[in-house]
Amino acid sequence: MTRTPLNEAAVQQAVQTYYGSTLSSSADLRTNACCDASAVPAALRPLLGRLHPEVLSRYYGCGLVCPPLLEGAWVLDLGCGSGRDAYLLAQLVGPSGSVVGVDMTAEQLAVAESHRVFHAEAFGYDNVRFLEGFIEQLEQLDLEPASFDVVISNCVVNLSTDKLAVLRGVRRLLKPGGEFHFADVYADRRVPQALQADPVLYGECLSGALYWNDFLRLARQAGFADPRLLSDRPLEITDPELAARTGELRFFSATYRLFNIDSLEDACEDHGQAVIYKGTIPGHPHRVDLDIHHSFETGRVFPVCGNSFKMLHQSRLAPHFSFINAHSSAHFGLFPGCGSVMPFTSTTITPATSAPTTAGSSSCC
Repeated sequence: MTRTPLNEAAVQQAVQTYYGSTLSSSADLRTNACCDASAVPAALRPLLGRLHPEVLSRYYGCGLVCPPLLEGAWVLDLGCGSGRDAYLLAQLVGPSGSVVGVDMTAEQLAVAESHRVFHAEAFGYDNVRFLEGFIEQLEQLDLEPASFDVVISNCVVNLSTDKLAVLRGVRRLLKPGGEFHFADVYADRRVPQALQADPVLYGECLSGALYWNDFLRLARQAGFADPRLLSDRPLEITDPELAARTGELRFFSATYRLFNIDSLEDACEDHGQAVIYKGTIPGHPHRVDLDIHHSFETGRVFPVCGNSFKMLHQSRLAPHFSFINAHSSAHFGLFPGCGSVMPFTSTTITPATSAPTTAGSSSCC
């Protein structure tokens, strides 16, 4: 059946209907795309245990969006829904921090607002507020530019009809050195228009998914020169009807971090710089990750490219590292292994070798 492409208003209405009335809980989802299958760290489990059951039951995230070092931070949650991540982060930022949640679905926000008193009493403070609005139009909300340390989003950007506007709005709201830390769904190729017009596939976070390389292009166009992948997992479409519609398309849930740093280069350049992790980030005494290619062991000298150096040196991570050649003017070319293959891990069998291969296994820096 041929479908007419949905316009922006139709997509927004379809998403609002799907999350406002079609779904009553995460059990109603027909795929695991909008369902967080990642293991919750032990330190976060007691914090999730303090959240209201209705908030937990109406959660549709696809990843873990809790970066370290949030105490006292100002955090913006795009597509906050019923407030699970917002209320979780409220405990991590503490009474000196703040969390603002934005969502376009009134029914979801009503759930979040209805339990504000419950959570304020459980936490001993009220540091959360919710705003109704579109994440493509953040400039129309009561939000101060360059005021947020961290912006998060959990399986929401794929639902947007103007993803470039979302990324530009995020960059406008981030402080210098701040980061957009978000989980979303991506495809291994561009999703055909016929599938983009499917309201169920859109609501299930599939047909609005960006081809991974188009996402990288949009991020750079918005001013985020070097997106960093934190984690990824392939998605399984278990519903036979939906699997038949998507055919050979492969989908992945992936978590990225984008730093708001003006001077990042468009490639991993070697400036003869290195860092040493001090082991002082809470919960990470022995090792901490910047992304899937950079895992810093405590006390060990780790050569890094200029971009990685700046991400550490010009962000809230800086006090936890020692920096070698901070003002280096040297240049030694590209780091080896900085390629352009699909970054996500994929367990596939190649006919030529009949051995497992992984996409995105080349290292960078």
